[in-house]
Amino acid sequence: MVSATRMPLILFFAFSLLVQGILGGDVICENLPTKLCSFAIASSGKRCVLENYTCKTSEVVVERMSGYLETDDCVKACEVDRRFVGISSDAFLAPDFAARLCSDSCYQNCPNIVDLYFNLAAGEGVFLPSLCEKHKTNRRRALL
Repeated sequence: MVSATRMPLILFFAFSLLVQGILGGDVICENLPTKLCSFAIASSGKRCVLENYTCKTSEVVVERMSGYLETDDCVKACEVDRRFVGISSDAFLAPDFAARLCSDSCYQNCPNIVDLYFNLAAGEGVFLPSLCEKHKTNRRRALL
């Protein structure tokens, strides 16, 4: 049986292989339109980032993920915005952000977005799976 924390990564890996087969080419951040830039991963394995309203390759490498364009379904499920320039841990300060990120529709189905915010949370000393578990049991305490 696969643990709940590993399932999103397994699903993401399977889906990314499918997407790579469909696209049939390399994903180069600088060649992406701005509406697809955020939450994309170049074929090199580096995250794409929207800077000054142009898509650029960041230095952040995503292990075991490459050549991936986030789906509109995941953007909607996690209620993230592709138009944000730069992504930071400030999102965790938004009142309902953790609820959206920790929702089953996002957390269980959108491993790319979850991975991104997992790393941002870790940079702030927060373990995202613990935050999500606390959020499900006691939303008020999770924010603390």
